[in-house]
Order: sequence, then C-alpha cells, then structure tokens
Amino acid sequence: MNAYLESSEYIDWQTREVLSKASHLAQGLRDPEAITKACFEFVRDEIKHSWDYKMNPVTCKASQVLIHGTGYCYAKSHLLAALLRANNIPAGLCYQRLTISDDTPPFCLHGLNAVYLQKFGWYRLDPRGNKEGVSAQFCPPLEKLAYPIITQGETDLPEIWSQPLPIIIKTLTLKTYQDVADNLPDIEILPTYK
Repeated sequence: MNAYLESSEYIDWQTREVLSKASHLAQGLRDPEAITKACFEFVRDEIKHSWDYKMNPVTCKASQVLIHGTGYCYAKSHLLAALLRANNIPAGLCYQRLTISDDTPPFCLHGLNAVYLQKFGWYRLDPRGNKEGVSAQFCPPLEKLAYPIITQGETDLPEIWSQPLPIIIKTLTLKTYQDVADNLPDIEILPTYK
C-alpha cells in the first residue's frame, strides 16, 4: 500500500496548501469513509471541471488544481488522491476509455480514482463533477461513476495506478483548456481489455 500513500511530483500532498485543505476536510471526522466522502464531495463539487466552465489555466499537480480551483478529470483525480493520502487513506488513479461524444468514436481516456476502504477493499469513485446527465456519488459498496460503459470500444481499465500515466501528464502540459479538449489522450486497447 505504500505506493498509494506516497507524495510525488503530481500527487504532491506534502505541500502546505494540500495538507491544510486535507486537514480541514477531515476536521471532526474519524472514520476513513467519512473523510473519503468529504474529500470526494469537495473535489467533485468545489473544483470546477475545466471544460464545463471553459477555464484556464490547465492544471496537473494536485496543489495547482487546489490553488486555481479548476482541472480536467485527470487533474481532479490527482487532487482527490492527494487529499486522501494526506489523511493516510490509500488512493490510486484509474482510467476508463470512453467515446468523446454521442456514443460514437473517437475515444479518449477519462480519469477517476480508487480508494482502499477497510470494509470494502478497493472502491472506485469519480470526482469529475456532476452536471446534467452526470451524477457520480459516494455510496460504497456500490459504484456510482460519472460514465457507464455503453458503447463497443469503451472499457474500464482494471489497473489502479499509484502515479498518473505519462500520456496524461503530456496532455496536461498543453496551454489552454481548448488545447486539451482538442487533444484528449487515448490508448490502444488490447483484446484482453475488451
């Protein structure tokens, strides 16, 4: 589990801003599930999704997401992982491959999280941000993610990564939210994933 508790370049939970927010969110709470829910709902509801709100700058590091109050799904998942790890709750990164719009190709990766809860084991949650047609919730052991897999070619990648994929970092070095939207990352899916 140590890899899912580490502070790193992008999940930089040892920064002053992230530590302070993590402590504030956990104030008065002892149960890891309650702390997880508080952190999840903060990132989901208070950090604006860059595309939904047409917001710059493009953020990547958890501390940047917190400071600027915006991020794509990938960056929001970095912040949620950082807040959970700062509270000594193991957290990782997950990805789905989804259609970009209208349930037809092209595809792109979507970033979300997995948290280790003693009662349930690894549990996925999606801090992307709710909007019309999207209602991600924290209700273990049931998963209520932002997007179901419905179209051929879409898939849940089964891995739980301790650090972001390089293709995600590369995408989040682009200059504007529009640049990211025009260059959403995708990967080839091997037959074993389908």
